[in-house]
Amino acid sequence: MFARGEITAVQWRTLIAAMLGWMLDALDVMLYSFALLAMQKEFGLTGAQSGTLTTVTLAAAALGGTLAGVFADKIGRTKVLMASILTYSIFTAMIATAQSFEALLVWRGLVGLGLGAEWSAGTVLVAETWPAKHRGKAIGITQSGWAIGYLIAAGLAAWILPTYGWRPLFAIGALPALLVLWIRRSVPEPQVWTESVKTPLAERFAIIFRPPLLKYTFTAIAMSSFVLFAYWGLFTWVPAYLAAPIEKGGAGLSIVRSSAWIAPMQIGALLGYLLFGLLADRLGRRPSFAAFLTGAAIVTFLYGGAARSPEMLLILGPLVGFFGHGYYSAFGAILSELFPSTVRATAQGLCYNGGRVMSAFAPAVIGALADRSGLGSALTLTAAFFFIGGILVFALPETKGRELA
Repeated sequence: MFARGEITAVQWRTLIAAMLGWMLDALDVMLYSFALLAMQKEFGLTGAQSGTLTTVTLAAAALGGTLAGVFADKIGRTKVLMASILTYSIFTAMIATAQSFEALLVWRGLVGLGLGAEWSAGTVLVAETWPAKHRGKAIGITQSGWAIGYLIAAGLAAWILPTYGWRPLFAIGALPALLVLWIRRSVPEPQVWTESVKTPLAERFAIIFRPPLLKYTFTAIAMSSFVLFAYWGLFTWVPAYLAAPIEKGGAGLSIVRSSAWIAPMQIGALLGYLLFGLLADRLGRRPSFAAFLTGAAIVTFLYGGAARSPEMLLILGPLVGFFGHGYYSAFGAILSELFPSTVRATAQGLCYNGGRVMSAFAPAVIGALADRSGLGSALTLTAAFFFIGGILVFALPETKGRELA
C-alpha cells in the first residue's frame, strides 16, 4: 500500500492523532445511543424527545464544525483539533450529572460543539499533510477510527450498563482529554497552511460564495445534507432498534445481545472505510462514493424490515456497516480537494456542517415516526436519502490525485 520511506514520521503521527480524535469522538457520541433506553426509562422520555437530544447535539456540531473551520484557517489545524477534543471530553462527562431532560439538552449541546469541531480540523490536517496519491487511503484510515470507537462504546455499554447504569458510562467520556497532551508535543501544523496567505474572514466567505466555487459550495452542502440525514437517522437508532420490544417495531434483543449484534456491523464499517480509501485513490472519488451509497440504500431498506428475524439482522449487519459507513471518508477527500488552502478549512467546515443542519432533524424525525409506526419502518426511510446523496456527487468534479495548493 505504501512504499518504504514514502510516508514520513510526521505524516504518520498526524494521521494517528486525527484517527484517535475521531475514534474517541465516536466513543463519546455513541455512548448516548447505547444508553438511550435506560435514559428514556429514568426520565420518561418519548421517542421524539430522545431524538431531540441527538438533534440538539448535531445542530451544535454543525455550529462547532463551521466555527472550527473558520478558526483552523486563522490559528491552525492542530490547535483547533486539541480544543475540540477537550470540549467533547469534558462535557460528555458532565452528562453523568444530569438530573432532568433540560440538563441533558444543555450538556449534549455542548458536547456537539466539540464533536463537530474535531472533524473539521482533523480531516483537513490529514489532507494537507499526506501526498495526493495516498490522500483517500489516509482519510479512510482516519475515518476507520469511528468504527473502532463505536466498538469500544458497545463493549463498555455491555459491561457497564447492566450492572452500574448509564451515568458511569458517560463519566468515562472524560478520558479522551488526555490525548491532547500527546498531540501538543507531536503534531505540527501542515506546511501548506503555514505558508498560505491568511485571508480575512469576510474575504474567505466571499471567495466561497462566488464563481467558480459557488456551485461546488451549494452542491456539497446539498449532498452532505441528504447523506448525513440518512446516516444519523439510521445509526442513532440502531442500538434502540435492536433492543426495543417487537411490538414497538424493534428486534427484541437485550442490551448485551444488541451490543453483540452491533460488533459485526462495526467490523464491516472498519473494512468499508479502509476499502473505500483504496478504491477512491484508484477509481476516483465519484464512482466509489455513488457505489457505496447505492449499496447503503439497498441494505438499509432490507435491514429496517428484518426486525422479526435476528438471524437476518446478524447477516445484514456487516453490510449495513460496510456500505453505511465506508463512503464517509469521501467528504474529507473531496472537500479538501475542491477548495484552495486559504479557505480550505472554512469551506470544508461550512459544506459538511451545512449538511449537519439538515441531519440534525433526522433523529427526531425517525423517533417521531417510530412512535407511530415502529422503529423498523421508520429506519427504512433513510434508504431514499442515501440514494439521492449518491446521485448528487456527480454534480461535482472528479478530484482524484489533485495536489493541494
